[in-house]
Amino acid sequence: MRPLFLLAWSACTSALCAQTTVTHDVVVYGDSAAAVAAAIQAKRQGLDVVLVNSTDFLGGMTCSGLSASDIFHRDAVGGVARELYGRIGQHYGKAYVDYFEPHVAQAAMDGMVKDAGVKVFLNEQLDRSAGGVSKEGVQLKSFRTLSGKVFVAKVFIDASYVGDLMAAAGVSYAVGREPNTLFAETLNGAQRGDNKPRKHYTQKDKDHFIKDIDPYIKAGDPASGLLPFVFAEDPVTGEGDRRIQAYNYRLCVTTDPANRLPFTKPEGYRELDHEMLLRNLEAGDIRFPALIHKLPNGKADWNSMHAVGTDYVGANWAYPEADYATRQKIEQAHELYIRGHLWTLANHPRVPVEIRTQAAAYGLCKDEFPGRGGFSPMIYIREARRLQGAYVMTELDCKGKRTPDDPVALASFGLDSHAVRYFVTKRGFLERDGVIWNVPPRPYGVSYRSLTPKAEECTNLLVPVCLSATHAAHGSIRMEPVFMQLGQAAAMAAGIAIKQGTSVQAVPYAQIRDLLTAAKLPVQWTAPPATKATPAKK
Repeated sequence: MRPLFLLAWSACTSALCAQTTVTHDVVVYGDSAAAVAAAIQAKRQGLDVVLVNSTDFLGGMTCSGLSASDIFHRDAVGGVARELYGRIGQHYGKAYVDYFEPHVAQAAMDGMVKDAGVKVFLNEQLDRSAGGVSKEGVQLKSFRTLSGKVFVAKVFIDASYVGDLMAAAGVSYAVGREPNTLFAETLNGAQRGDNKPRKHYTQKDKDHFIKDIDPYIKAGDPASGLLPFVFAEDPVTGEGDRRIQAYNYRLCVTTDPANRLPFTKPEGYRELDHEMLLRNLEAGDIRFPALIHKLPNGKADWNSMHAVGTDYVGANWAYPEADYATRQKIEQAHELYIRGHLWTLANHPRVPVEIRTQAAAYGLCKDEFPGRGGFSPMIYIREARRLQGAYVMTELDCKGKRTPDDPVALASFGLDSHAVRYFVTKRGFLERDGVIWNVPPRPYGVSYRSLTPKAEECTNLLVPVCLSATHAAHGSIRMEPVFMQLGQAAAMAAGIAIKQGTSVQAVPYAQIRDLLTAAKLPVQWTAPPATKATPAKK
């Protein structure tokens, strides 16, 4: 449930500001928790800031079902992110909680925004048509939303998951996977799995098929065509392309009968869309195809796992550059697939009884997202556009083989990519391309320059979510706590740039570092290795 005070307050703010065009110090555009962190920090610095959000709620994935925050090292998290987890913890009578119910995270997020006094505009999507963004030389001047509101600022922060403002501002960005050779990486580009016999894999393998699965609509008949989103080509390891890792919806589920909404068969269900899952189970892969994180009050965070889960592999490649209508269709297709996947697991007679029984014990929650029948409102955009900025974070940074001299946050999660596509191996069976998982040896710094475009392209824009990183490095940086810290750091830099009348590229790092220290945002890892944890893939 979305707090009424926030919606009413936002509508009032929108009505007032629509009457005149006001130049703000900072305008934050974004649907993420990073956008909230940036706006709160800007307000704390005494800046005139507004937060323009394209959805009807704040907090992005942190409040939309991604309730198991992957934090390898709590000591690597500070600032607004740590305050948020502390406020969530208060609800449960604890000092700090990073596994939580979505509605509790929402209340904490909204409370922090209200306490900070940030002006918020909800349901305001960027007008991506010609003239929707105004720019003079290398200065971004304003942008217009589809409702007709115009936002003018001295510095802009694009904290969206897709980077629409960044793209409209005309800065360089990438979509897809760079070839390994471009940045001397080993984990980028196509990652084709293995063509060895299935005995090469074990039940512990989280990422691949462990049984030989026929790829054709009619098993054994190539003339019948391939199953949906299966491709014939056998990819070359390390080869670049414009494909991105799979999306899904992160779901909050429960086994409490009093709160459980059983999985139902969705309108538009096609058994063919789940034939791969059924064949895999019938072949003897009876691993439960979900990563279940326990949450308070009998709930759990349901994520994709193993060969065929809730990831809708290959269905999202057009999403980053698509128009709003096409994105909505992609989102609807993902929801249909996932609802069908859940119903299949819990009800289909071809599913082994032990899997059916386990799946049927779960359901969506009556008390989460009631307007959507318990289904999460935001698709999990694991990757979209990525800035090509002043510094590109790569696999080398994540592994500690290269260290930027201007860190503004610590990241520590594994270099992680879910599957990018299914393909047919030379042996004639299904495999997954794109999966990577490699844990950095220690938390590492994310460069301030990775938040800034090239100076010759735009001098008053910061990008803390679709930051400058390769596909491989972004897979490690992309955790919600890290995004929040990067958003907060971006606001600090914005304030300095405004005060000194300089570009975001020319902001002295030492001054950002002073603000980071004051906000208790760690940028160098000093904690002992014993604090390291190893959670599962995101």
